[in-house]
Amino acid sequence: MATTKPRVLCCVGDIHGYINKLQNLWSNLENTTHPSDFSTALIIFLGDYCDRGPNTKEVLDFLISLPSKYPNQSHVFLCGNHDLAFSAFLGILPIPPDGSSFSDTWNEFEMNEKREGWYKGEGYENMHLQGRRWGGRMTGFNHAKNTEYKGSIYDAGPTFESYGVPHGSAGINIYTTFSMEMLTDFGNIFCVYKFDFIGILILSYLSTPFPLAVKFPYFVPKTNLMCTDLIKAVPDEHKKFLAGLVWVHEEDDVSIETKHGLQNCKLIAVHAGLEKGKSVVEQLNYLKAKNTSIPKVEALSGRKNVWDIPEELIKTPTIVISGHHGKVHIEDYRLIIDQGGGLEKNPVAAIVLPSKKMVLDTDQFTK
Repeated sequence: MATTKPRVLCCVGDIHGYINKLQNLWSNLENTTHPSDFSTALIIFLGDYCDRGPNTKEVLDFLISLPSKYPNQSHVFLCGNHDLAFSAFLGILPIPPDGSSFSDTWNEFEMNEKREGWYKGEGYENMHLQGRRWGGRMTGFNHAKNTEYKGSIYDAGPTFESYGVPHGSAGINIYTTFSMEMLTDFGNIFCVYKFDFIGILILSYLSTPFPLAVKFPYFVPKTNLMCTDLIKAVPDEHKKFLAGLVWVHEEDDVSIETKHGLQNCKLIAVHAGLEKGKSVVEQLNYLKAKNTSIPKVEALSGRKNVWDIPEELIKTPTIVISGHHGKVHIEDYRLIIDQGGGLEKNPVAAIVLPSKKMVLDTDQFTK
């Protein structure tokens, strides 16, 4: 009897804003997989596309382009805890299903507000907890990552910069006050054009030895300058992509090599994992519903509490695959694929099923 060849499944770990690593990893997946298998593969990205690395904007452009470039593949984009927080800051999370306000998510963690430097700029009043933490100001040394914080507790500074705006800018008018003396000092560099009807001063380069106070006696001592903010800078296409990220994905009949040979199993893909001791059905329900009334979604941000497979999934072997944890861990049906951890020195990893072959962006393959 003829047997059907198992479909290839590639699961890609946390990318964290590194476009070169993503491009190299994708090329290596393509080179190490048979062309017919790769062209029809199921590709699951395990979340955390933003922060830490310098190229979040380019990473999202790359991911958004995949369905049109590889139309016979299937693509699943999971939401990571960083992506949820980015979305919260942009104001594109679904509203809480219980009718509560996003500000209600602060209550349990308010004791951390000062230490974590939560965002308190324009629009914070009804921003989800994780958005405020993401856009906040965290200084000092991150001992877990052995590096300085990059802007916030989420290391969101590079994401702002990739869109060309300063860290912490949501929808804010940045008020800049110039004195006459300050601009007189700058008189050999800039000239000033004043537009009363919009109240904006435009500075343009002009080589002149004369002070501004002499050349432009009508100069107004104070003005407001508008700074492009992140909400405006992020393209609608990126917002749509982020809003469409799924919190969990399930697949039936996924083939995997085990010590007992090739087996077909159910697969659950979720960024961090599922909590032990809690109903799997209940967890899957709130993840599928994207329940944003929850201040901290453990399935996207937990650590030890989501490391293992819940007991009820062990009885009927179920693959649970995640990223998030900053390491690779393969134990029976529990797969954790995050070799990079968002650190520049570490590679980005993927796993290919059913073989469980690991592929890194640093691998050197020849066709």
